[in-house]
Amino acid sequence: MKPKKTIETLQQGLFQSRLDSQLDMKHPLVTLAGEFDWNFLEEHFGANYSPEPSRPGLPTRLLVALTYLKYLRNLSDESVVEEFIENSYFQYFCGYEFFQIKAPLHPTSLGKWRKRFGEEGAEALLIETIKLAIKKDLITEKDLEKVIVDTTVQEKAIAFPTDIKLCSDALDKVVAGAQERKVKLRQSYKRKKKKAVRAYGTLKHGGNHKMAAKELKKVRNYLGRSIRDVRRKWTPIAGDPSDKGFAQFLDIAERICNQRRKDKNKIYSLWAPEVECIGKGKAHKKYEFGVKVSFITTAKSNWIVGAKALHGNPYDGHSLKDAIEQTEKLTGYSPKDIYVDKGYKGVTIDLSKYDVHMSGGKKEYRTRAMTKWMKRRQAIEPVIGHAKNDHRMDRNFLHEIRGDQINCILAAAGFNLKKLIRAFFVSIFLEDILAEMSSFSRPRDVLRAA
Repeated sequence: MKPKKTIETLQQGLFQSRLDSQLDMKHPLVTLAGEFDWNFLEEHFGANYSPEPSRPGLPTRLLVALTYLKYLRNLSDESVVEEFIENSYFQYFCGYEFFQIKAPLHPTSLGKWRKRFGEEGAEALLIETIKLAIKKDLITEKDLEKVIVDTTVQEKAIAFPTDIKLCSDALDKVVAGAQERKVKLRQSYKRKKKKAVRAYGTLKHGGNHKMAAKELKKVRNYLGRSIRDVRRKWTPIAGDPSDKGFAQFLDIAERICNQRRKDKNKIYSLWAPEVECIGKGKAHKKYEFGVKVSFITTAKSNWIVGAKALHGNPYDGHSLKDAIEQTEKLTGYSPKDIYVDKGYKGVTIDLSKYDVHMSGGKKEYRTRAMTKWMKRRQAIEPVIGHAKNDHRMDRNFLHEIRGDQINCILAAAGFNLKKLIRAFFVSIFLEDILAEMSSFSRPRDVLRAA
């Protein structure tokens, strides 16, 4: 059934006062709540619900506002719901008229809602922040003509992968799945596996790598025997989702058993098999485990106008076309000048439509203005740093490939939302200063106040 269009705010007490009479109406969150086009968001996300009569869904504004606040303040689903109960400004931003003493939803509802809207819904939230910035003249059409493009790695929240740990965990899950399905295995290898893992750690720490490799081979053999034993004795039930999932896990466990150090397309995590090993040449972090993400910002004002997860670890130059198409979709404008680094050599994009300026190369062919804009290319680096450290992109806790796509876009929306709040705060602060200065009668008093 369609979600509720408005949030019910029944007065629970006779003398209960409204939030707008208790809060500072010049607070940036209060100002921002009045600027968003909530009707557009309700219409967009309402298409994801079935029109058939059933229990109505949670209000769209509540879910959208909590998602914005989650990525604005770098909170988890549980923390943002707890903060909602304590923070009156959060409640006003979510559309409530009276103070609430109970949580309006369970934290798991936010995760279920993210699965419902997917990547297109996340882009709608990013579009709304860009539209509001354009409406307030914080982004002009001239700003959208020059953009900066760069890639980074969005790391997944997984443990550092080691062969012995992957094989050990896979063996435990294979044995547990077989016991759950009443499959009697020849041996569980529980005692032998524990002894081999302990010996591996001792030998590896002592520098005896040859003996440690033998212990690793033992665990691999235990895993391979268990997989083959399950496949011989177990017949999956057709149409059973649990058996289908276990069959897929057996394929992943077999890949872990057979993969070696220099193989490609390896499995690095049982929880997130889509994780890729990416090396960006960092001195402090040789390898990162996650997915490559492309970011596009305006060259002058540093607003994020594009964020896309690039699965398969593509070459940067081959990813530029998709990134620019996403920016055109989000903003409705086509950039003219694109500033990139040397990693984009060999770009596969129509150069007659765009001017791609690459760092390095022969400087004698550059004009003074082009040199000035090329120096602005590095401005995207702190934007990526803030998106990672302040807006939940440093470790992605969302599941599967869809989670990678949603998390990077919502991190970009959180960054833009923080810039909007800062812009509203500055404008309100200047208005108060000018109002105070206008009350002085003499120039000397104005100078003292300044």
